Amino acid sequence: MSEGINSGKSYELDLGDRKISLPEVIGTENERGFDISKLRDETGVVTLDEGYRNTGSVKSAITYIDGENGILRYRGIPIEQLAENSTFVETSLLLMYGELPSDEHLNRFREMLTEHQMIHEGMRNSFLGYPPSGHPMAILSSMINTLSCYNSAVMEMEDEVGFENAAARLLSKIRTVAAYAYKTSMGQPLMYPDPKLSYCRNFLHLMFSLPSNRHHPADDVVRALSLFLILHADHEQNCSTATVRMVGSSGANLFASCAAGVCALWGPLHGGANVAVMEQLQRIHESDERIEDLIERVKQKKEKLYGFGHGVYKSYDPRANILRDQVTKIVNKHGHSDPLLDIAKKLEEIALSDDYFVSRKLYPNVDFYSGILLRAIGIPLNMYTVMFAMGRMPGWIAQWKEVRDSESRIYRPRQIYTGPPCRDYVEMQDREF
Repeated sequence: MSEGINSGKSYELDLGDRKISLPEVIGTENERGFDISKLRDETGVVTLDEGYRNTGSVKSAITYIDGENGILRYRGIPIEQLAENSTFVETSLLLMYGELPSDEHLNRFREMLTEHQMIHEGMRNSFLGYPPSGHPMAILSSMINTLSCYNSAVMEMEDEVGFENAAARLLSKIRTVAAYAYKTSMGQPLMYPDPKLSYCRNFLHLMFSLPSNRHHPADDVVRALSLFLILHADHEQNCSTATVRMVGSSGANLFASCAAGVCALWGPLHGGANVAVMEQLQRIHESDERIEDLIERVKQKKEKLYGFGHGVYKSYDPRANILRDQVTKIVNKHGHSDPLLDIAKKLEEIALSDDYFVSRKLYPNVDFYSGILLRAIGIPLNMYTVMFAMGRMPGWIAQWKEVRDSESRIYRPRQIYTGPPCRDYVEMQDREF
């Protein structure tokens, strides 16, 4: 892992009574930053950047994003190449270890995934305690933590063998837990994993098979699911990933850290964004609302257009490009149309011919088409964020590992206090209300 290059240049900060130099650091893709790690010790001053939008909190070798040019790479490999050629399991190993795996390593890891796909019967029975109305994300986060109770060895990862064992357990069992969360909400019996099936095909079996009716998904549907997971596998220092790293920096185990990531992802501004897209498209479909009218309301700031714009991308999200093409293939191949896909394409066409959106660099992001793809696969709306979490798991594991391997100090942001100044305690009888 590169530590970044000190360019030899520095930024002179004038504080009135003194001047200090902030050295410039350059990443492997010529990203520039100023190192302020000694700022408070030398001056007593901190920077203020609410939401960390201009703060590089870590040096990471995992994922690179160029938002201006719509570039996303995992460990240096363009996302377009991985989407076309790789599998979710192979991509997971790339993220975790930094290189594409050998055939031997890939096969061994697949065997580990098969070995660990079952969950303890005691834990399996725990699903019966959740109400059918329980949200699958609540079940997922709590059950990931529960997994560590049945696998105490994951608390101690003193070498790479221990790490890979824990990573395989978590990556394998999350699909079982995710499917069981859905089955619980449906009041259906829990199916056992099938060791003869691939990662994605097994998940669809766990989701949709019944004791009386085995589910056999088409090959292109299985491939579409793998593609969805690959595209969501990592995305630099987003809210949930930063949460995993923050928790992991305390020394918390992998399972606890990733459970925290699930909770962060649950928010509608993060993992729940594609649900908002689908609800908006469904509303347009059911009401026969004119797309042009929606566009005008958005321009007048009377409504938000979900799935457009991104905190990092200022051009077309490369993942959205891939998803749009894939969902079109799935829908066309299976001989049926999806009115929501038709509406989404028309909406995109109208929006991107309008200077209001183009000048503000508001292009479709990954959420605009991901929900439509999940719908084509058969995934219900309340499982969309769970699917996001399942896809993001290898990225979280890789990010947690990077924190552990760097032996960094516990993350501890500073603040600018804006509360009342020092004041005395007031006895009850003397308080003014």
